[in-house]
Amino acid sequence: MTTRAIVLGAGLAGALTASVLTNFVDETMLLDRDRIPDGPEARKGTPQTLHSHILMSNGARTIDSLVPGAIDRLLAYGAHRTEVPSGLVSCSRQGWTRRMPGNQFMITCGRPLLDWVLRSLVLDDDRITLRGGVDVQGLDGDAGRVTGVQAQDRSSGEALRLEADFVVDATGRGSSANSWLQALGLPAVREKKVDIGLSYATRRFRAPTGAESGFPIVNVLPDPEDERPGQGGVLLPIEDGQWMVTLTGTRGYEPPRDPEGFVEFARKLRHSVIGDFIANAEPIGQIHTTRTTVNRRRYYEELTDWPEGFLVLGDAAAALNPVYGHGMSVTAMSASALRGTLRSDGLAPGTSRAAQIAVAGAVDNAWTLATGQDVFYPNAAGRQPGLAERMLRLYVNRVTKTAADRPRVAAAVSDAFTLSAPLTRLMKPRIVFETLLGPTRPPLTGPPLTSRDREFLVRLPQ
Repeated sequence: MTTRAIVLGAGLAGALTASVLTNFVDETMLLDRDRIPDGPEARKGTPQTLHSHILMSNGARTIDSLVPGAIDRLLAYGAHRTEVPSGLVSCSRQGWTRRMPGNQFMITCGRPLLDWVLRSLVLDDDRITLRGGVDVQGLDGDAGRVTGVQAQDRSSGEALRLEADFVVDATGRGSSANSWLQALGLPAVREKKVDIGLSYATRRFRAPTGAESGFPIVNVLPDPEDERPGQGGVLLPIEDGQWMVTLTGTRGYEPPRDPEGFVEFARKLRHSVIGDFIANAEPIGQIHTTRTTVNRRRYYEELTDWPEGFLVLGDAAAALNPVYGHGMSVTAMSASALRGTLRSDGLAPGTSRAAQIAVAGAVDNAWTLATGQDVFYPNAAGRQPGLAERMLRLYVNRVTKTAADRPRVAAAVSDAFTLSAPLTRLMKPRIVFETLLGPTRPPLTGPPLTSRDREFLVRLPQ
């Protein structure tokens, strides 16, 4: 008998999930409400693709294990690999981080390019098919087992009932899985939100001649406990000789949409370096904005009565504040967790719930990092930090300050922040000892730019 899996959503989460499932079923169908473009183009249903994305080293390594050759293909199409922390020009409340050798890296490119490259590689497997223009309206089955999906063709209006042995919801932040499960007779799942009202404004620029390659990632981070508004920015080198610049601001301090205001906002951050780089850079296209940045987690793994043949993965299960750059990596780690469960149990009874628990484990570190920062913003909605979080915050501040100077601590921070190691990496005795000792040198007084980097700065008039 032919076994089939249906994956809802043809973005990063859907493509990676399909790449996993094809090794355990006979055929896999990707469904998406959008008509999927043939090239690296943004589509209406995924407005977040217009903004900055970073693929952390653990996410990149995981993607390469799921879709071999994916990262090399991305780099061939112009994505940038930046070593961490040597390729970072980063300013936090604790000051500028020194650029020193490390074992981690980040991949930066436009999100449409990344999605297209992965989707193309995944669809090279003829056991995987893609059908766009389909609205999924609910699940077939009952509280004990999901047997397929109810959908509608958006062009013809035709009602569709598609059978499957395994269904995965990878539809992102707009997921309706909670209500679909309630329609089958299951209780509503527990949900947590932490919302700092963060807004994004993003624009692409033509990198100046000579800065198309080998340019650092530049970021100026906001701080929840600073007297200044929660404003920040990042400049990412991406494909086609471009820079992507995203500015962020919390509720009441949002970045503007007009070109002059965009540059002025960048120059009024904790440091003006991003604004100084883009002041005379050639802009490409318009400024795009979004407010879809809330941390939201639905604890599907807590339902003891979980239907066989169903899984919720990616942003549909846990959506993170994108300012931390962890979303894509967590999605890759979640797909890898699904693969591990299927390798162990196949499609045996209980696999779906075991996989949902494994996916939750893949989310935990990034959720702690994001919400453990965001709860300290004075206008955060959702919950207030407890004593344990306040103590952890004090320690993390000290670690970050020490990492700006001590290579061993810097490596530990890079390992944790790129999700290459658990947060307990920061609690190792040697790291704690050096953190308590603190930095060995005075903090840097300005951004650690090379002489080459400085050639592209536009100085403020005296």
